[in-house]
Amino acid sequence: MNFNSFYADILATLIGGVVLAVLFFWFREKVVPLPRITGRWYFEMRTVDTSYKPYDNMILRYVTILWREGSRVEGTVEKTYENSSTGERDFVGTNRTRGKVEGYMEKNYFGKDKIFLHVVEDGHGRESTNFYELVVDSNLVMEGTFSSMVANQSGTVKWQRSKF
Repeated sequence: MNFNSFYADILATLIGGVVLAVLFFWFREKVVPLPRITGRWYFEMRTVDTSYKPYDNMILRYVTILWREGSRVEGTVEKTYENSSTGERDFVGTNRTRGKVEGYMEKNYFGKDKIFLHVVEDGHGRESTNFYELVVDSNLVMEGTFSSMVANQSGTVKWQRSKF
């Protein structure tokens, strides 16, 4: 057994491993980074299915502030608008309901990234829970679906950086 060749092979393997790790890190951080979602977002929910008929085709709008720590997402949300069979109204100042956002981002190297958010809103008279599954189209737009415990609602949702 030739020990000079053995040590050279180990050294070549270690150097190759370090170079490969640096290339993977560079690829992950510079070529396909996590989306930049930190900041203000506006989103609109459209109810498609509900057990409470006055909420059929209801439109709700919110403003939210999100921040990201790694793949974890947190933030706050406020309801700004409602259009349902009970009427159309803007929520301003103390009439706005507030909520907390928690969730995470799923990095997909061969497809679009996904974001899963759980929002607990301190609504008018009771607390409500919404769950969002979003696909990141760009740093400006996310679209997907929502499910709500209020009247068993579900439907579509669109998030964007500018107001509706």
